Amino acid sequence: MNDIDPRDDRRGQDDRRGQEDTAVLTELNRLVYELDAPPVGLVERIQFAVALENLDVEVARWERAGSFAGVRGGNPGTITFTVDNLTLMVNFTPSGARHRIDGWLVPAGEHTVEVRVAEHESSTTTADDGGRFVLADVPTGTTQIVVHLVNSRGEPGRTVVTPTIML
Repeated sequence: MNDIDPRDDRRGQDDRRGQEDTAVLTELNRLVYELDAPPVGLVERIQFAVALENLDVEVARWERAGSFAGVRGGNPGTITFTVDNLTLMVNFTPSGARHRIDGWLVPAGEHTVEVRVAEHESSTTTADDGGRFVLADVPTGTTQIVVHLVNSRGEPGRTVVTPTIML
């Protein structure tokens, strides 16, 4: 007998094994989704995080203020981000369903600061010559801060983006 001989009953066994394998894998997939499903909105948050028009950006690191940072309360409070020679410190103050963002850039300069919130329009402001900026009416949601730096001659420089945070 050969592989295509219709009298070969091993082919039927292979078909049954294939059906059993498919049934086991289907059940395993159901269990994984039921017991360890991906977080709601994960795909949307990932798409938001990478949807910057200019992909030539530097991503700032979130500097943790200590092992107990953020332990009390549900509000993020003050967060510091750093990248190379730039430090961005932001304070988030909730106001109903909105937030006020007070921020400081070091080194200081009149840099453009854009706050992106998923499913909302971006808010943009310019830091003063001391590096301070305020956005008073930021909606709640998945948020990123984008800093468009200018050089000493006021010309556009590099762009820095923070990791996403939930406000």
